[in-house]
Amino acid sequence: MSIIASIGRIAAEFSAARARHHTERTIRSLPVELQKDIGWPDAFNLQNGLRRGSDSWTGKH
Repeated sequence: MSIIASIGRIAAEFSAARARHHTERTIRSLPVELQKDIGWPDAFNLQNGLRRGSDSWTGKH
C-alpha cells in the first residue's frame, strides 16, 4: 500500500470518526425524553456494533 493511499485511508477514518462524534454530541444535547423516543443510545450501539470505551478513535474494536 502506498503512503498516499495510507494517508487517504487515515484521513477518511478520521473524518468518519469526527462526524460520529458530532452526531453523538448533537443527540446528547437533546432532552432525555427525546433521546429515549429515538432509542438513544441503544439503537446506535446495536446498529453499529459500537461500545463505550473503545480504544480506537475510529470506533472500531
